Amino acid sequence: MKILKFGGKSLANGEGLERVVQTIAQKYFNNEPITVVVSARGNATDELVILLKKAQANIAYKNDFEEFKNYQLYGLKENIFKNDFLKLEKIFEGVLLLGDYSEKIKDQVIAFGEIISAKYITQLLIENNIKASFTDARELIKTDVNFGNAQPIEAVSRRNVINYFNDNQDVVNVVTGFIGSTLHNETTTLGRNGSNYTASLLANYLNASEFQNFTHVDGIFTANPDLVIDAKKIERLSFNEANELANFGAQILHAKTIIPLVEKNIPLRILNTFNTDNTGTLITSEQTNEGIKSLSVLTNVSLINLEGRGLLGKTGVDARIFRVMAENDVSVSIISQGSSERGIGLVVNSDKASKALLGLEKEFENDFYTKDVNKISVNDNIAVISIIGQDLSNFYKPYTALIRNKITPILLNNTITGRNISLVIDEREFKRALNVIHGEIFGVSKKINIAVFGHGLVGGTLIDQIVASAEKIEKKKGVKLNVFAVSNSKKVVLNKFGIGENWKSALQEKGVLYTIGDVISYAKEHHLENLIAIDNTASATFVENYIALAENSFDLISSNKVANTISFDFYSKLRKVLKDNQKEYLYETNVGAGLPLIDTIKLLHLSGENITKIKGVFSGSLSYLFNNYSKKEIPFSQVLQEAIDKGFTEPDPREDLCGNDVGRKLLILARELDLQNEFKEVIIQNLIPENLQEGNVGEFLTRLKEFDSPYEEIKNSQQESHVLRYIGELSGDLQQDKGKLEVKLVSVPANSALGSLQGSDSIFEIYTESYGEQPIVIQGAGAGANVTARGVFGDILRLSDKKL
Repeated sequence: MKILKFGGKSLANGEGLERVVQTIAQKYFNNEPITVVVSARGNATDELVILLKKAQANIAYKNDFEEFKNYQLYGLKENIFKNDFLKLEKIFEGVLLLGDYSEKIKDQVIAFGEIISAKYITQLLIENNIKASFTDARELIKTDVNFGNAQPIEAVSRRNVINYFNDNQDVVNVVTGFIGSTLHNETTTLGRNGSNYTASLLANYLNASEFQNFTHVDGIFTANPDLVIDAKKIERLSFNEANELANFGAQILHAKTIIPLVEKNIPLRILNTFNTDNTGTLITSEQTNEGIKSLSVLTNVSLINLEGRGLLGKTGVDARIFRVMAENDVSVSIISQGSSERGIGLVVNSDKASKALLGLEKEFENDFYTKDVNKISVNDNIAVISIIGQDLSNFYKPYTALIRNKITPILLNNTITGRNISLVIDEREFKRALNVIHGEIFGVSKKINIAVFGHGLVGGTLIDQIVASAEKIEKKKGVKLNVFAVSNSKKVVLNKFGIGENWKSALQEKGVLYTIGDVISYAKEHHLENLIAIDNTASATFVENYIALAENSFDLISSNKVANTISFDFYSKLRKVLKDNQKEYLYETNVGAGLPLIDTIKLLHLSGENITKIKGVFSGSLSYLFNNYSKKEIPFSQVLQEAIDKGFTEPDPREDLCGNDVGRKLLILARELDLQNEFKEVIIQNLIPENLQEGNVGEFLTRLKEFDSPYEEIKNSQQESHVLRYIGELSGDLQQDKGKLEVKLVSVPANSALGSLQGSDSIFEIYTESYGEQPIVIQGAGAGANVTARGVFGDILRLSDKKL
């Protein structure tokens, strides 16, 4: 059996009705077993709610009710809804007298949308010689008493459905979607997307072969085609991907619709009632290729801001907030902790925002008096755009596009899986923002030739990532990633057709001694276009080749920090050469691995935004070290050894512990703001005891226990509920030629933004004049070869966008 569900636009008067009958008739006369589930026709549900509200407010509604009835009777030879209209009329009269109504009454009223629709379609089918029967889902789907969003009682509903369909196998059952009833036969509704949910439940209970959802569009698209003209249809999705789309607001889907289908592995096909030749989008358990799938939008949401300097310094604040949300039945879509000095943002449904606000004001009443909370406000003028399948490694693309179009996200959020990013946008800008993001993500094909210098942990991982992904990227986006050169400090292997997965053996067996001029000459001789040189070395001498590469048509990408931290004269000279030759130099991974930090700072600075301070945990290695040392009752040397064993540190851990790497990262950010600081001006607190700073690495590794005593003393001297963090901070008057750069070990509250950091994550707080004391916060994985290599990979794709 197949379950056919028809939406309200499909069932609207006119062409839709004709198409619905034709679709059902074709399957019926082909002897296909089917069950039909229907939504309310046209805008019936909204119209019934409006009538109910008018009756409540003592506003004339009878003329509107007559129009409603006339629409629902369209094309019928007789009025088959007399009793239904009479019941509605009595309810409206009662609401008019009382001046109020409950969710229970509302469910009774809007249920008539589906009841009338199912009776209507049943009548049309009978008139077309199709044996059909009206089926009231209230007799089948039994629910709890949560009116407005009732949950089915599984065992009872399943038994009712199976028994009913066993007794009614010889007809097309036309079932009311969206509605059910309690065990005491009180009408309930199943909430948003309820008709799809009804169909999904029936498919599960009846072991259907397929659920076909007929809508007014050709399937699932890369964005809502009503909002984005050039949205593209997605041919196939997995249940997991569909579930992500549903969770992030895709209008055709809802998460609860997917679950019953997953349980029985029942395919879901999204079809267009008005385009019978289209095959739609097929959703199955089969996993599709990774990558960005779609953009979805949440509207009718509000942003609640809790602001206060002392808000996040107090224990249990989050618990208090979520208790208020639970007590008021408010679901939180997104939560963001702006900073330890500013507060918390929550995205909730707009119809719940006022209730949430009142609850929070009551809960934090005493905090207003103590000045811990300055303000609790609601912004109703927002929308949320979610990029399904987007991770941080190449998030710069849509983000840059937004900033370029003068659209600044109010808030951004990355899911735990790291595969979906949501942006809170001003509601007035969300349609434009949606089109900008869609154009950047789904628009242009690319091509690029790559020379990789350095194949250590990051470089080797990058090459493997490129080789593994090249075919997929070429098929999906028309981009050919051709690695024509791989080198170490002495030898290079060159192949204009590309170096594949055996690059290590190729370099060993066919590598030749080289100069940078040899690579440049090879590219010229073989007419290679769209050239990118990638520096994954840590060499201070290799950066001297940057100018020659830029002068010979190479764009530059680097995970090597040296070029951005040696003398300011070289820094300035390189940028002049790049400008003169119209070449790009990307180095996003220099500071935040795969996080969109440098690009964000560049965009803010170029837009004229006055950045007043930057601070954060810059080192993933030292983040891991102090995050674990602070929460575990074990010696410092043991945590340090763990970090070494897991590959979080350099082979000589003193390169991390001396703080120079953090100092370089801080200097890079300072120079992005046109500050002329030199590395020697960075004030760095060296974490290594003086007696361990000299000597070879082998000797050093045998003396790690000498760290224990001084760090135990530091740890024990902290205030209660404080933790240690090694931070970089750029401050001072950043409008002058130089700023104040400090790298230091600090003690911070455990529940602050810095203190709540986990694992090896990095966190960066960017304070600006416009945002005041509420910084832009960027947080995520800040260490590891895979993350850094993925960040370099992101720069490759970014350059390909600019090239073609």
